[in-house]
Amino acid sequence: MQAAGFEQADFIIVSGDAYVDHPSFGHALIARTLERFNYKVAIIAQPDMDKDDEFLALGKPRLGFMVTAGNIDSMVNHYTVAKKRRRQDAYTEGGMNTRRPDRATIRYCKKVRALFGDVPIIIGGIEASLRRLAHYDYWDDAIRRSILLDSGADLLVYGMAEKTVIAVAEALESGLDIRDLIFLNNTVWKTKKPNYLPQDAIHLPDFDAILEDKQAFVASFQMQYKQAHLKDALALVERYTRHYVIQNPREEPLQQSEMDDIYDLPFQRVPHPRYTAPIPALEEVRFSLTANRGCFGGCNFCALTFHQGKVIQSRTKASLLKEAERLTDDPDFKGYIHDVGGPTANFYRPSCAKQLKHGVCHHKACIGFEPCDALEVDHRDYLDILRALRALPKVKKVFVRSGVRYDYVLYDKDPSFFEELVEHHISGQLKIAPEHVDDAVLKVMGKPSSILYERFVKRYKQLNERFGKNQFIVPYLMSSHPGSTLDSAIQLAVYLKKNHQRVEQVQDFYPTPGTASTCMYHTGINPFTNAVVHVPKSAREKAMQRALIQYSDPKNHRLVKEALYKAGRQDLIGHGPHCLIRP
Repeated sequence: MQAAGFEQADFIIVSGDAYVDHPSFGHALIARTLERFNYKVAIIAQPDMDKDDEFLALGKPRLGFMVTAGNIDSMVNHYTVAKKRRRQDAYTEGGMNTRRPDRATIRYCKKVRALFGDVPIIIGGIEASLRRLAHYDYWDDAIRRSILLDSGADLLVYGMAEKTVIAVAEALESGLDIRDLIFLNNTVWKTKKPNYLPQDAIHLPDFDAILEDKQAFVASFQMQYKQAHLKDALALVERYTRHYVIQNPREEPLQQSEMDDIYDLPFQRVPHPRYTAPIPALEEVRFSLTANRGCFGGCNFCALTFHQGKVIQSRTKASLLKEAERLTDDPDFKGYIHDVGGPTANFYRPSCAKQLKHGVCHHKACIGFEPCDALEVDHRDYLDILRALRALPKVKKVFVRSGVRYDYVLYDKDPSFFEELVEHHISGQLKIAPEHVDDAVLKVMGKPSSILYERFVKRYKQLNERFGKNQFIVPYLMSSHPGSTLDSAIQLAVYLKKNHQRVEQVQDFYPTPGTASTCMYHTGINPFTNAVVHVPKSAREKAMQRALIQYSDPKNHRLVKEALYKAGRQDLIGHGPHCLIRP
């Protein structure tokens, strides 16, 4: 602060992540954006909850504190789906899992409030975003209130929200009280006064109602989902015993020029000099480029659309080339751009023209088990960017490591992208996410039919042979998703056996706040069909489903045998070529 020539910060950002000035870290995006508009910003990264001095070190901010748990929900960051403590935290120096408290947003806010009294507190980041209204919490196995109430913060900013943060800053600068900021998009606010509520707002089921009635929880999710991405969305009101919590509609998506401006800010792209050990998360993205935000993929278990939205926001070719040229000047750059993408690498443009005018449809998916008739499939702009990047003088290879939506690739009548992806942009193995092969489960997941996965694998093999490549597919598979039964897991195991595939890693379904799949997990009801779905909840059934997918591992023999007997599939125990295990 002294070197920058100011004694008091306008805003102090408290972050659960180590301080890395890179655009893949949320605190850096917000800090650089505020700085661009001439606000003085200081950052307190991963403060020790037992040391008040670490919160007091930079003094009191002139306009307020901005608090975030970091790039990942702190509970997901800390615990496996089995609720066991993870060994590492990729967003902490040296990968240590000791610097961030559980429920970091709440803990940081309470400490700031205790030390600084009525200073304005604004919360954001994915933890706040996913918990902005009442939500099912997997770790408590209970419904929790809006994090705005539990944290004691004054305002919640959801989504990526660079534009909203500037609007908040300008309102506070103009002299408005934080409690009067009830008119900004992408925000959630609270009041005890019913006359403050927007007249045209949609009233969700009360908090007490969703505590007592799972049907009310489903109804609340359905109402939120319908309004989430409409151009003319309305405010949502959730009533508590003493408060109302109001979610204002989402901000307009960023234009390409706005995205370009953000990623052109003077990021140092390195950790703060205080750190002596690496930050693992930075190593993954240091030489990568963010080309887009948002995802219209419709996977029901993914929290990303609840945070970033379904409308694709992308950068221009010129902006990406400019950033790539800066990367090539880094003395540690070895000639490899590790990724060019976003949540889904090959979603570079909106799914259809209607989406830009009216927003995303709430009654059907752009690309789920089956594609919408209006889906516009076009890889040309993205492919043009990849070609330009690999033509840069210091670039040896440009890889695509973000998720590639393989059904979207197959829907493209022009084979150029698939061909060039295989020929130029895979680093030995391509990671894709079929998740399952049972179409009944895939429909519940919002994933495409297994037939498409088989077509993709066949074509991928043909292209590898054509280009003389020896590249593999690494499929991501998920066990115990709502709708998945032991029979479903056995079907997947038989498929893997038939196709001579061994799976090293299996992800148990992880119920994160805000997703449709989490709604199913809590209620046993599919909110899109109102049908009852089977939900694997017992540790034993989940272990059996996971073991079946890894049936060839000797340590899983007992569980696989138990599952096969329980499902009446003893025919898969034996010495025949179709059998999963021997007697």
